[in-house]
Amino acid sequence: MTATYTAQMSNRSGGWRLYVVLLGDLVSEWPEHDFAPGLTVPTPAERSRALTALGFVFTDGAQWEWEEYSATTGDDTSPVRLLASIRVRSRDGGAS
Repeated sequence: MTATYTAQMSNRSGGWRLYVVLLGDLVSEWPEHDFAPGLTVPTPAERSRALTALGFVFTDGAQWEWEEYSATTGDDTSPVRLLASIRVRSRDGGAS
């Protein structure tokens, strides 16, 4: 059975960061890619290339899912943050 992971992308400090959540590993050890600063959301092709460079590919039929949340928990007047998620697997099919 091929292990699957969650890749997430969020906007912080004016730039988009893509990372793969590896449960059991320290957050500082998760594979990540920073896109060039700017407000433009990276295209699906840019995200795919970044994930491939990190050693991952989308699982069959996977689609990006977007969620918004408050920058300050419980404060609906605080800025909204966006978080995108998608299921991925190791590019070689094994565990990463």
